[in-house]
Amino acid sequence: MSAPSGEDTGHPAVDAVLRSLANAARLAPAEQIAEFEAAHQVLQETLAGIDR
Repeated sequence: MSAPSGEDTGHPAVDAVLRSLANAARLAPAEQIAEFEAAHQVLQETLAGIDR
């Protein structure tokens, strides 16, 4: 399964977040909040783990 744009980013965690956000778009607005919060957390952790 690929990212919503049809292209993978090459980073499995980011690709999974993009898929979850695409799926969240189908949920009722009140149900989207948990998906957005989870995506934010994963992206924060991913960015924090990047070697500089």
